[in-house]
Amino acid sequence: MLPDGRRLHLHDGPIDLIIEAWGARCDVEAAYRAASQRFQTVLDELCGELEFLRQQCCSESGWPRGAVARRMTAAVMPYASQCFITPMAAVAGAVAEEVLACMLESAKLERAYVNNGGDIALYLAPGQDFVVGMVERPDRPSLLGTTTITAEDAIRGIATSGWRGRSFSLGIADAVTVLADRAVAADAAATIIANAVDLPGHPAIVRVPACELAPESDLGSRPVTQAVGELRPVEVARALDLGVQMASRLVRMKLIRSAALSLQHEVRIAGQPIVLTSSAPERILLHA
Repeated sequence: MLPDGRRLHLHDGPIDLIIEAWGARCDVEAAYRAASQRFQTVLDELCGELEFLRQQCCSESGWPRGAVARRMTAAVMPYASQCFITPMAAVAGAVAEEVLACMLESAKLERAYVNNGGDIALYLAPGQDFVVGMVERPDRPSLLGTTTITAEDAIRGIATSGWRGRSFSLGIADAVTVLADRAVAADAAATIIANAVDLPGHPAIVRVPACELAPESDLGSRPVTQAVGELRPVEVARALDLGVQMASRLVRMKLIRSAALSLQHEVRIAGQPIVLTSSAPERILLHA
């Protein structure tokens, strides 16, 4: 338990979860026990199928055995015929979703979240809500604003991707935050949209083969963004336009609800309107 006595911190290798639940004390305790028990096996399960999970997904790929791995594969399958993507693009959202599902099977909660490094799975009972903080840059404190998610919104997943985040990106977005019905869907979509925000061949963008930075990366020799110099406003607009086009397409396909795209202090919204306020009410604030 963290010092505040409310939140549970689970850590294993590259996986870092912050969990909080509301409800009767006995139910919250039961939910935390279920989360802890399930978490003990997650990383070993993923490592057992890592070779498959790092391979490009296609309709002939087959399916992994583990529950988390299957969530990952299902989330990236809609993109498999159109671009390079591996199940690893949805790993953080899938883990968060799996742990939350085990909590809900073990206890009756009012609301809960599992935050896996900014990829968040939510549960909201009728009448409940969360205030979500969206960042302009995931590598430093930079609150873009907050928005409220209610039980009636059907949004249960939030994910953020971009070249400044903890994972590699093929694009130049500082941050792309996606709201979707599920965390695993938001995670996969955030990767796709962030990759689409781009200016191919621009001299101010530094790219390095992923394998030079991480030899076992699922991206292999594909060039990932490591630095983006100052861009002209027209260039920022052009790159964001490409991202908005992709996000709008995913909204039409009903894969996501909405997305906020940020690049060098410019922000675009695609899909359902996201009402951003400059300060959060005195309620729980989740940072995406």
